[in-house]
Amino acid sequence: MTEIRPSTRDAIIEAAFAVFSENQAASLGDVAQRAGVGRATLHRHFPGRAELMRALAKTALAELEAAVEQATAHAESYEEGFRLSLMATVPLANRQWFLAHEGLEADPEIAAAYSASLDALRQDVEEAKKEGAFDSHVPTAWIVEAYENLTYTAWSLVRSGEATPKQAAELAWRTLSQGLKGGSQ
Repeated sequence: MTEIRPSTRDAIIEAAFAVFSENQAASLGDVAQRAGVGRATLHRHFPGRAELMRALAKTALAELEAAVEQATAHAESYEEGFRLSLMATVPLANRQWFLAHEGLEADPEIAAAYSASLDALRQDVEEAKKEGAFDSHVPTAWIVEAYENLTYTAWSLVRSGEATPKQAAELAWRTLSQGLKGGSQ
């Protein structure tokens, strides 16, 4: 049986996710070493750190979109889709956490992809409000920000070891869907 080896570019990207998730300040030399390539090879594919980070951000956005699409493909409601999307994206925390601190929003292509993602999220929130999943009096922008920030908080808990991905996703969903209230009032 022949072993399938990823392309050099893919090997560099995978190595970069692994290296930067362990140490955000790692060097490109560290990435090249993990990928099993020389620095010159790395630089043929990615002239500098900025180009590599852009490629990682594009890969991460595609992974997030694919994870959500796969998780929600058979959701019977928008409410269920929101819960399933959290369950699918929170486990990506260890792989993608470092990108939240890279300041990649200045890149026009990444900014446009992120903006499109937020537009889709706003539309989904509107549909979920129509179903009664969210209070129709709460502004959509508030719910979108809450969702985004709860996802970040879930990722933070996973990275710190304070929660498993499943626990963090469940906490994020509980907070989004039920607020912070205790039992019946």
